[in-house]
Amino acid sequence: MFDSKYSKLLTVILVIVIVAIVGLLGFLVFDLVKSGNDSKQASQFVENFENSANENSSEKNDTETNDAMLDLNAINIVGGTTSTQQVSSTSGKKKYKGYTVQGTIKIPKISLELPIFEEMGAKSLEIGAQIWYPRTGDDLNSPGNTVIAGHNYRNGKLFSNLKKLNIGDKVYITNYKGQTMVYTIYNKFEASSTDTSFYSRDTGGLAEITLQTCTDSSTDQRTIIFAKQGT
Repeated sequence: MFDSKYSKLLTVILVIVIVAIVGLLGFLVFDLVKSGNDSKQASQFVENFENSANENSSEKNDTETNDAMLDLNAINIVGGTTSTQQVSSTSGKKKYKGYTVQGTIKIPKISLELPIFEEMGAKSLEIGAQIWYPRTGDDLNSPGNTVIAGHNYRNGKLFSNLKKLNIGDKVYITNYKGQTMVYTIYNKFEASSTDTSFYSRDTGGLAEITLQTCTDSSTDQRTIIFAKQGT
């Protein structure tokens, strides 16, 4: 009698353990597939964004050339004065899953390709990177320091692999105007989550970026990477 009840209890426990293991494996597979799909979508967007931005940049250059020719032809002598007609053109920003894209970031060493969002928020950080500083800036690749933040999910997604980068590695930033700039990493360290002392550092008139994400060991610590314009 006792052995029978004991056997039934062990059977129930075994079934529960098996169900738990199957559930865990199912969750891990689902998360892996989802991460892979998210990465593919982000990479595809980055490719399309850069192609479109480059086309817009070329069109803008052609327009500016045509405008210059029009300006020369549009000089009119009116009452002894010269008047010039000028035409200007602007390019808009694209959206990715509802968020405004300021540009893209590519780091070949860790196979990272992500949109960089203008908006700050937990939701946009789940699918891309964000500009954290300067908040009033409207253009990546401008002189000064730009801080770009991303999540560390410890699974290779988003900024999880920043820890694998070293001094001398390259980072490619394309802004919404189609201008791509190469940055070279020159410093890497850890800092507390409240330390922003290096945000407004003097860059000597060059463009620099700061990449930051949580460390693997603590959400209160950040992995910080400095990269400067040029190869």
